[in-house]
Amino acid sequence: MRPRIGLVTATSTVPTSGSPSADRGVDASGPLARLPLPPVRLQKGLALANVIAQVGIMTTGVTVRVTASGLGCDTWPRCNEDSFVPVSGSAPALHQWVEFGNRLLTFVLVAVAAALLLAVYRAGRRRGITLLAWAMPAGILAQAVIGGITVLAGLSWWTVALHLLPSMILAWLAAVLFVRIGEDDSAPARRVVPTPLSWLTGLSAVLLAGVIATGTMVTGAGPHAGDANVSAADRLQLPIQWLVHFHAELMVGYLCLVVGLVLGLLALRTEGPAIRRCIVLIALIVVQATVGIIQYQLGVPELLVVLHVTLAGAITAVTGAIWAAGVIRDHVAAPSMVG
Repeated sequence: MRPRIGLVTATSTVPTSGSPSADRGVDASGPLARLPLPPVRLQKGLALANVIAQVGIMTTGVTVRVTASGLGCDTWPRCNEDSFVPVSGSAPALHQWVEFGNRLLTFVLVAVAAALLLAVYRAGRRRGITLLAWAMPAGILAQAVIGGITVLAGLSWWTVALHLLPSMILAWLAAVLFVRIGEDDSAPARRVVPTPLSWLTGLSAVLLAGVIATGTMVTGAGPHAGDANVSAADRLQLPIQWLVHFHAELMVGYLCLVVGLVLGLLALRTEGPAIRRCIVLIALIVVQATVGIIQYQLGVPELLVVLHVTLAGAITAVTGAIWAAGVIRDHVAAPSMVG
């Protein structure tokens, strides 16, 4: 056997698909064998598209809410009793098409998730990656069902809140998958963030969940019900000022935990991207807090609500990427050729 010393010889294999793990190998004989072997760059591109799509569906979902289009399609899975698509006269055209367009984007998410799942299976990626890839279509299906329940329940505030929370979970998992997919499956995993700081990372994630949950409660008590026909009885009957302050205090606590985390990482000179991602996260939290204060002072204008929810999705994704930076592997090396 000809030895390999960092160069690609005539008999060696270029690691373009993620150096598949030994227990799986590349699918060379199964039903995916006719598909071309996807390079890591393609896999990462699909994973990034998945992250963007998961955050993007939150943007379109909140657009439905602030335009009062939540019952533009008043049943599910049909748009109305007689058709799967909008019908002139059954509801205002704008409301129908905003809600229907949001439903159509679900198929974009499914297409991206399916392509990503096929790519990681064809490349023979390790089990952790394939499980994360499977979580995407499973979560999208669950989200669609919850969306149907939300419409059938007439946009009760708690169903709308439940409709958002799975999207946040999917954004978190999508970010972890994006990070993991660029790693070499054959490289050993190594912990670079000490256990106490990992606990701090987990605690910050718990506080983030509280921030998001209270944010949905603020929305449930606020002026944007999702449709003009939603009754006051279906809104959250709590003082919005109290909810806003509680939400803001949790955000301050979350920011303090992340600042503490980055200071600890800096003191230990932690290897890997965790410090850089924490700095990005702190910047996003500051921007998010600024948007939140401005929108409250201005009476919750629609565009700022859309921006606020989109930033929440981005913050959740970056927090997932920080969690993934606690245990890392070497990245897949770019193939090098010798003449």
